[in-house]
Amino acid sequence: MGVLALVSVVWFCAFMGMRPLSNPDEGRYSEIPREMAVTGDFVTPRLNGVKYFEKPPLVYWLSALTFQSFGFNEFTARVWNGLLSTLGVLLTYVAARSLYDRRTGIWAAVVLATSLLYMVLSQIVILDMAVAVMMSGCLFAFILAMREPRGKKRFMLFMAFYVFMALATLSKGLIGIALPGAVIFLWTLLLNRWKPLWPFYPFIGTIVLLAIAAPWHVLATRANADFFDFYFIHEHFERFTSRVHGRYEPFWYFFPILIAGMFPWVFFAWQAARDNLSGGWKNRKSKQEEWFFLIWIVFIFAFFSKSQSKLVPYILPLFPAIAVLIGRFISIASQETTATKLRRGTWALIGVFAVMAGVILFGPDIKHQPELSKILPVLRIIVSLALLIGVIGGFIGLRRDQPKLILISITASIALFIQIANFAGGSFDKASTKQFATILKPILKDSDRVYSVSLYAQDLPVYLNRTISVADYRGELSFGIDAEPELTADRFLNTEDFLKQWNEPGNAYAVVRQTSYDDWFAAAAGPNEVLASTRRLSLVAKTPAQP
Repeated sequence: MGVLALVSVVWFCAFMGMRPLSNPDEGRYSEIPREMAVTGDFVTPRLNGVKYFEKPPLVYWLSALTFQSFGFNEFTARVWNGLLSTLGVLLTYVAARSLYDRRTGIWAAVVLATSLLYMVLSQIVILDMAVAVMMSGCLFAFILAMREPRGKKRFMLFMAFYVFMALATLSKGLIGIALPGAVIFLWTLLLNRWKPLWPFYPFIGTIVLLAIAAPWHVLATRANADFFDFYFIHEHFERFTSRVHGRYEPFWYFFPILIAGMFPWVFFAWQAARDNLSGGWKNRKSKQEEWFFLIWIVFIFAFFSKSQSKLVPYILPLFPAIAVLIGRFISIASQETTATKLRRGTWALIGVFAVMAGVILFGPDIKHQPELSKILPVLRIIVSLALLIGVIGGFIGLRRDQPKLILISITASIALFIQIANFAGGSFDKASTKQFATILKPILKDSDRVYSVSLYAQDLPVYLNRTISVADYRGELSFGIDAEPELTADRFLNTEDFLKQWNEPGNAYAVVRQTSYDDWFAAAAGPNEVLASTRRLSLVAKTPAQP
């Protein structure tokens, strides 16, 4: 397990510091802990100086303590996401090994670590990885505890269940309790597991859960009169039942995301489901763990599909359960003397890999990104070769009936593909304002004013290590702006007030949306100089009027 942990840390963290923060998520979820680290206030999360109660603070706390100890950079901003991703892989390995065998544990870990969406989200500063890992730890601990007789091991597993549930709640709110609780209830009800459920130590478990999850909620409520209504009503109840957050998508939204997100192992998912659940409902008594994972997957998928607020990362908690089922199937298939079980999935995957290699190798140039265009020819060849490893190895493995060769080729191919894309990922992201911050930081004085105009550039305060003023934009900052108008009136401005403040004595700089600069800023803001620009944004300095 020590080797798996080391490999996983390297796998997830190797290239974390090589890309600028992306907007909006990475800027937002780095700025909140940066402000915690600077102010020492670990109770009231703030974004650009205003209250921000949308999410609970576990990841903020971890990042803030890291910033205080090691300073801020892209690696320290992302490192906890990499470590949490590693924890998710280790939990999946331990659960699959305990339920089945070591080989299944290894393959479940490999499937999870190399699934496209899990890997992508491991590289981004978001809160969804934390809640997915903690929720998985909670459910894994439960199903392992249910296999144990009354005694110390069962007790410790149930205590782990309650601890992970509390941490899931501190990661992203009450779904950390509601979703695992619903999965467990449905499994217990459908498989009639009421009697084996006891003892599950609800009294001491509830004390443990509340001791971990409740203090921050109590402190935040006492420190902020507006916390309870916004956090519990607006961010929990209304997020699920209404379209107030503007994230409505159709019911089928998560189907293509799940299929693409489980790439490449999705090609074995149907066969894995058939083999794991062979005998169907009539055979449920002998396949209780497999039905637990199926209920876990189906219920959480249905819950978020029903929700009126949908974002891609929401279905991440499904992936560890899917990885166990596919890992179990692959483990059995790898030990057989023929590749019969893998044949259909491998042929489909060979075709997809070949098409991807062709599109990447002969696709159109990206002319609007000159820097990327320079490295694109070499990148095309390397990525295509990585995919061709899977094509050639899979084909030879099928012809020779060697399942191990097929699986090794697919794993090597997707691992190379992912890490090459990860290495080059920074070249594709043009939303960051890091280049503007690099220009400003050496010349910026404490008394200088910095504005973000017609947008809130989420990563700019992080890179400048200071809050900024915002003009002609409110967005997700609206609640915080209105909550403390006495603190925000001179920092969050309409267009008219901004122009007055911009022309006051002193140095001023602004990151302006390019369309706004062309439409009104260039003419209305007085003498100014564009210091740098991208396709979307310009960095503008106020120039003093000539005498």
